[in-house]
Amino acid sequence: MCQLVGALVKEKSPLRVLVVDDSALYRQMLVRAFADLEGVEVIDVAVDGVEALEKIERLSPDLITLDVQMPRLDGLGVLRELTRRSVDATVLMVSSVTAEGAPATVDALLNGAIDCILKPAGVDAQAEVQSIAKALKEHVKAILQNRSVSPASGFVSAKRGFRKHPCSVTKMQDVIVIGASTGGPKALRTVLRSLPATFDVPLFIVQHMPSAFTASLASRLNDIVDFSVKLASTGMLIQPGTAYLAPGRFHLTVMKKDENVFCRLTEDSPRQGCRPSLDCLLESLVPVYGEKVVTAVLTGMGSDGLEGCRRVKAAGGAVIAQDRQGCTVYGMPKAVVDAGLTDAIVPLDQIGEVITANQYRKPAAS
Repeated sequence: MCQLVGALVKEKSPLRVLVVDDSALYRQMLVRAFADLEGVEVIDVAVDGVEALEKIERLSPDLITLDVQMPRLDGLGVLRELTRRSVDATVLMVSSVTAEGAPATVDALLNGAIDCILKPAGVDAQAEVQSIAKALKEHVKAILQNRSVSPASGFVSAKRGFRKHPCSVTKMQDVIVIGASTGGPKALRTVLRSLPATFDVPLFIVQHMPSAFTASLASRLNDIVDFSVKLASTGMLIQPGTAYLAPGRFHLTVMKKDENVFCRLTEDSPRQGCRPSLDCLLESLVPVYGEKVVTAVLTGMGSDGLEGCRRVKAAGGAVIAQDRQGCTVYGMPKAVVDAGLTDAIVPLDQIGEVITANQYRKPAAS
């Protein structure tokens, strides 16, 4: 009963925010932007990473907006120190688009920040506040919704109703597809590092993030894992043992010519506000690969991937969803779970094992 009361109090209490930025102008903009959002309370501000760590420890905020580039201690340094101190914090990076800022922002996302929003570059102060407020609104809404969902909802054991298959995914010549949004870079790192160093299938990735950062994400993932990770481009030949990341601002699709398959980028309209879209990629892959498409839907806002997963299932392919407990935002996986499209719902650190061991394959009828 005490736990239930505590959960209800937390659900109804405002989201307590600490704003961290070395620019007084942007601190003011962020505070003003949060003031327009229901269910949010800015409890303090900090001017650099050193002051941020002191206030995080003292105030225990629910959400921290963290500037990437700051004096004394930058945003990435703060995240690393929070990890060292085993502080579980929800961090949203606030980044400017610069040559130095993009890799640093991606490193922050790989080290636990849930997402990033871009600092507006305009001169109209009111418009800039509205721009930041719009970017913050969806994230705050998702965080508040996450607090109101039971931690156990949507969880199914990885082995419940499924049997290990002696054949690896590489021998079945499947194509692997991974989709993610909020919290995705860190989740992607976990899944990709759990895959074999060499495998004989292509892998496609859709990660919702600003276009300024996707090239840096591909580069960092390529450094982290033992196989090749490339930023997809039109005409790029699809090869086994290689991962293809959809660039921001483009839908990643495929086209087949003779016996070869190539990447194709389009600037078609966003799907559910997303470009790249997991739906677009899956709908392109199914006519080429049919029942051999294996999709893993990871943490993220919204329901991108739902319609694409319908196509995958109709063709006889497999859908794996990250379980609720490990999601930063239980949106994309929840959509496919609620639609009854999943073959397995598993913790993040088991998804790579499930893919390679074919635990999503139902045993053939005897």
